[in-house]
Amino acid sequence: MSSPKYATFRYTALRLGLFLACFAVAWGLAYVGVIPLAVKGSNMIWLLLVAIVVSAPLSLVLLRKQRDAMSVQIVDRVDRQRERLNANRSQEDGLL
Repeated sequence: MSSPKYATFRYTALRLGLFLACFAVAWGLAYVGVIPLAVKGSNMIWLLLVAIVVSAPLSLVLLRKQRDAMSVQIVDRVDRQRERLNANRSQEDGLL
């Protein structure tokens, strides 16, 4: 894995990109008539829903490494915050 510093940003960007790719495919299939969704009109929301439903399981499989790196980054950040909080508590307890 590359730099863990930007793991959350990388995962979010890749997740958004995957959603946009799925939306583009759904729009293209609807435009040529392969799937029965109208591109012109109020059915655009259905294209968004199709893109969400398709991209969600794809992201579970395709973005596993990025999601794991992001969770490590978040756990590290939470642990640092806990250590700071405990250090502050011990300083406050020492004053009494």
